[in-house]
Amino acid sequence: MTETFGKGHHLHLIDGSAFIFRAYHALPPLTRRSDGLPIGAVAGFCNMLWKYIQDGSGPNEPTHVAVVFDHSSKTFRNEIYPLYKANRPEPPQDLRPQFPLTREATRAFNIACIETEGFEADDIMASLACQARDAGGRVTIISSDKDLMQLVGNGVEMMDPIKNKPIGPDEVREKFGVAPDRVIDVQALAGDSVDNVPGAPGIGIKTAAQLIEEFGDLETLLARAGEIKQPKRRQTLIDNADLIRISKRLVELDCRMDLDFGLDSLTMRAPDPDALLEFLTRMEFRTLTTRVAERFGAEAPVVSDQPVLAAAVAELPPIDRSRYETIRDEAALIAWVAEIAEKGVLAIDTETTGLDEMRADLVGISLSTGPGRAAYIPLAHVSEGMAGDLFGGPVLAEGQMPLERALALLKPVLEDDAVLKIGQNIKYDYKILARLGVHMAPIDDTMLMSYALNAGTHNHGMDELAERYLGHKCIPIKDLIGSGKSQIGFAQVPVDKASEYAAEDAEVTWRLWHRLRPELSRSKVATAYELLERPMVGVLAGMETTGIRIDADHLRRMSAAFAQKMAQLEDEIHGLAGGRFNIGSPKQLGEILFDRMGLAGGKQGKTGAYSTSAEVLEDLAAEGNDLPARVLDWRAISKLKSTYTDALPLHVNPDTGRVHTSYSIAGAQTGRLASTDPNLQNIPVRTDEGRRIREAFVAGPGMRIVSLDYSQIELRILAHVASIPALKQAFHDGIDIHAMTASQMFGVAVEGMDPMIRRRAKAINFGVIYGISGFGLARNLRIPRAEAQSFIDTYFERFPEIRAYMDRTVAEAKQDGYVRTLFGRRINTPGINQNGPAAGGARRAAINAPIQGAAADIIRRAMIRMPEAIRDLPAKMLLQVHDELVFEVEETAVDALIDAARQVMESAAEPAIRLDVPLVVDAGQGANWAEAH
Repeated sequence: MTETFGKGHHLHLIDGSAFIFRAYHALPPLTRRSDGLPIGAVAGFCNMLWKYIQDGSGPNEPTHVAVVFDHSSKTFRNEIYPLYKANRPEPPQDLRPQFPLTREATRAFNIACIETEGFEADDIMASLACQARDAGGRVTIISSDKDLMQLVGNGVEMMDPIKNKPIGPDEVREKFGVAPDRVIDVQALAGDSVDNVPGAPGIGIKTAAQLIEEFGDLETLLARAGEIKQPKRRQTLIDNADLIRISKRLVELDCRMDLDFGLDSLTMRAPDPDALLEFLTRMEFRTLTTRVAERFGAEAPVVSDQPVLAAAVAELPPIDRSRYETIRDEAALIAWVAEIAEKGVLAIDTETTGLDEMRADLVGISLSTGPGRAAYIPLAHVSEGMAGDLFGGPVLAEGQMPLERALALLKPVLEDDAVLKIGQNIKYDYKILARLGVHMAPIDDTMLMSYALNAGTHNHGMDELAERYLGHKCIPIKDLIGSGKSQIGFAQVPVDKASEYAAEDAEVTWRLWHRLRPELSRSKVATAYELLERPMVGVLAGMETTGIRIDADHLRRMSAAFAQKMAQLEDEIHGLAGGRFNIGSPKQLGEILFDRMGLAGGKQGKTGAYSTSAEVLEDLAAEGNDLPARVLDWRAISKLKSTYTDALPLHVNPDTGRVHTSYSIAGAQTGRLASTDPNLQNIPVRTDEGRRIREAFVAGPGMRIVSLDYSQIELRILAHVASIPALKQAFHDGIDIHAMTASQMFGVAVEGMDPMIRRRAKAINFGVIYGISGFGLARNLRIPRAEAQSFIDTYFERFPEIRAYMDRTVAEAKQDGYVRTLFGRRINTPGINQNGPAAGGARRAAINAPIQGAAADIIRRAMIRMPEAIRDLPAKMLLQVHDELVFEVEETAVDALIDAARQVMESAAEPAIRLDVPLVVDAGQGANWAEAH
């Protein structure tokens, strides 16, 4: 009979989600030999559990234990604050299929495995900890998560599994400046950028702790905020009191969850050797299987050899930072330049004052010519604690070369065609040096090599690549510059520390190049890298440096008009609602729609709040309800105002008077470019407001904006890859493809066709590329699901080649783990062999990837050829927006530019691929982007 949990018992709660992510990031990628399933995180997780079991004896030995996981669903906190954790990126694609396997692993180790829909692991651990504490037992939470520190005390302690150190009240006070029972108040004030907890703007942990210590608790502080002497801080607390209270609800853990099990069910149990060995063998964990078998005196099952980890680079010595040099004078730099010229390969990295390549100043340059050969050239570090010069500027630290002289010595070798320059995201360094008159060529980029090899499986930042491929952990940048309000610029970092950090970056880049370069050929992506990735660096650098003019006054007028429109909509909404309420509050809106107005379709979350997502409002509006329709209008105008008309003027570079976006080459899995800071690719084009925003992008004096856009490029590629005779003929004949599809499907004449029938065919034409379902088409067309499914069935009957293409592509993806575009781009398809809801998404992505990827490849090929094609014209390529290229050209050369650019774009697939259908490019020109499109 199980003994009731109480005094003398000790509960261990293991933060399973933290274990998973630590295992994932600590180990290089690993796949199961038999089927290619990613298992690196599972392997690390199992090793951590095995170590935990082996180390479990002694005074800290548990009597009860559970591993607690986060559930994949949204939690009650999203009902309180919809933006909660909105900034969190999606888990890596290769980690997602490993989540269920870690649960299975926990059960194989005979440990209680717990997760609850609608609640985070922290809430479950909080509830169990409080139950155990109230029953008189001890609790140890095995985690370093700061959010759990509010539980410490009165029999509850934490154990940092990384440092293997206990976390008690003293450690909590050291971190938060207050005792554990006031941690919630401090977190509510300081907020949390990681979880998107708003807090009070401008108040960090240190200030929050001081305020709580002074006033005792959060409510007292907010009630007496008027007593605070600092005006800005006082007003911040007064203005944001409601937001701070919401933040407290977000950070406070739920200690009273209604769990469907008791503490007695968490009794510590020894693993069942047979069950554990069966799981480890199935996962093909050879070493751990042998260890477990030896521990239990069992015969180890036979496990096939594991693949060699990608991190193995046995021929190179380990990184030794003590060998790095700091180049402080001409003689040393001249010697390095000679070595670079002799070796013919140089890894280079720049250190700057910021992330904006158009505004950042150069602080130093690091160089590496091979393993153990790396150096840093400090150029603009400032002396710590020194008074400014006569003009109030900082004083440069001693032992640095003049910037101009260093660049003069480096310029010949950096521009030497016989010396290959390697960088990690080298576009950044390319632009920094180009602004200083140094134009690097030729170049190689380890980030883009990783992208060509592993798009969609993991990120391509240097720190992650170093751990994955070199088994090396780089010095974290925050160790040098700090974080938060105390963060300093790189120029303030002492030269000796900066040298070690920067030189390591250069050597790691060289080693990554040494590791990844041969892999391009082995994986048959070298051609794609050489033709589609590497040449984009210089092309995009030129576009980004040129930038585009905007009419800030036009945007300000639009902002004012949007504000008036929003006010008008607010009046309409309040009139329809029968009273004023906060339109931006989902909770209040839900109460108006479903409680006061009694509309059907309200769905309440665990907190009782109704969902008011765009999907819900669109359904209500489609039923003829005015209030949700007006709210949708209000939200759309609000987003345009905050994202574009208010924000774009802030991005104008004071030196150039232009907006300079930045394109990510290694962003989307399919090869599509991503535009950031600001994002100029998502401006609506089908709405009047979106077109008016495009009016703000203007040509300079005597210039015109020209836009060239591929016409239905993805449908044309589908016609080619699926070999659909009817579609191919229609494209050759130049007829209306959507009308032709409608005619084929519904047996109606093209002439005089009902526009609604054409619209339905258009929705299917574009939807099928993305693997649209009957449910999705029904929502798009606002028709019954059965009718929508009937349309899709008819579509495949008329065009059986599309179904054959889909089945063929999915089969290839399942077999190979990836698909390829017409031009050799490899697009990985993680999750394609899994079961459950995610499988459908993986299947649709695999079907779409060769089509969207080929379209992305074609416009890349056009962009790469464009600079040479328009070299003699007074024109510049400014923007790429998916299938569209935007130029600025002198008025007298508009026609010449259109002719030249159209020729390049329409022939971009050749000679690599001769498509069965013609590529057609539409062109327009005007004083602004809206007129040109």
